[in-house]
Amino acid sequence: MDTQTAVEQSDRYLISTYRRAPVAFAGGQGVWLTDVEGRRYLDFVAGIAVCALGHNHPALTAAIRAQAARLLHVSNLYVIPEQTALARWLVEHSALDRAFFCNSGAEANEAAIKLARRYWHRKDVARFEIVVAQQSFHGRTLGTLAATAQPKYHQGFAPLPPGFVPVPFDDLDALRAAITPATAAIMLEVVQGEGGYRFPSPSYLPMVRRVCDEQGLLLILDEVQTGVGRTGRWFAYEHFSITPDIMTLAKGLGGGVPIGALLATEPVASAFQPGDHGSTFGGNPLACAAALAVVETIERDGLVSRAAEIGGYLVERLRALTERMPAITDVRGLGLMVAVDLSVDAAQVITAARDRGLLVNAVQPKTLRFAPPLIVTHQEVDQAVDILDGALAAVVQPAAAG
Repeated sequence: MDTQTAVEQSDRYLISTYRRAPVAFAGGQGVWLTDVEGRRYLDFVAGIAVCALGHNHPALTAAIRAQAARLLHVSNLYVIPEQTALARWLVEHSALDRAFFCNSGAEANEAAIKLARRYWHRKDVARFEIVVAQQSFHGRTLGTLAATAQPKYHQGFAPLPPGFVPVPFDDLDALRAAITPATAAIMLEVVQGEGGYRFPSPSYLPMVRRVCDEQGLLLILDEVQTGVGRTGRWFAYEHFSITPDIMTLAKGLGGGVPIGALLATEPVASAFQPGDHGSTFGGNPLACAAALAVVETIERDGLVSRAAEIGGYLVERLRALTERMPAITDVRGLGLMVAVDLSVDAAQVITAARDRGLLVNAVQPKTLRFAPPLIVTHQEVDQAVDILDGALAAVVQPAAAG
């Protein structure tokens, strides 16, 4: 099937919930994707920060094949050894005590919201409100959409579930002012992902943790995008020397196989009892075997520290590019979670980069996201920056001439 046919059939048969680029991929290897017509692209999107090991990684592929040959699904009516092994790994590598598995980041965040409310319900305390941050993104279920304090995602879906109080991100005074006797928890992304790769000031999260302790509130950290090594630590909260009461993971955890996870401390986790929450597919043998292969490979190959080192190099190269490209107004990053702010429309740059063999995407109209696989090399970073250079020149020079 050629690209035109693939695009036409996609438009014909799929519900139009995505603005898809006119490219269809047939395969991948490492940091590279190949489309149906044989053209190769450097993948600095990684399935939206999902493909931590890149494409067709032998360890992940072998784990999926081996597990598929044994057992795919039995449901959570029974003990699942692969699920237990993954839960043990996550608990031993984090500051949390228990794990629950689902299928996505939105489901993990939905579970976190329910757990926070259930925690106070079991104490017979009327706390149900959750303070969230403006420009956050927590998912697209009705509950997580209500927690996502970006009005553009809310349009047409009212009424949303109540109980979410938005405040500006990185504003401790506003957060303190929003707390009432009904507040159950504070829910934050450690780094705002879809909000534009916005990083908090060094003191913000430690102070939020202190406020939670002072007020007896739960701290929920959404690490759906930041978790599993992407920021140069296993979990981004480690950069700030704090621990959450509840943490959510997804994206990079399965390396491309859908899985989400909720982790919680023992006192909070115990609020969930049998029947309080569940998932038919969550934590099935295939997904857990895949996720265990991902985290064990990241650990074995030292990819967490590598993400810190290569991410720093990527930021360095991009900042050097600003000397010749004034269209770049800011470069910021933490590990392999890097953003470039532009003075021009990001969509034009994305198209120009794709035409030259580089995949990047936008998190805001004038902000590019770089989230390559954790296996990316210095050479591939150099190639990506060189392509971006040409893409920016193609967009900026015609605009200047006009």
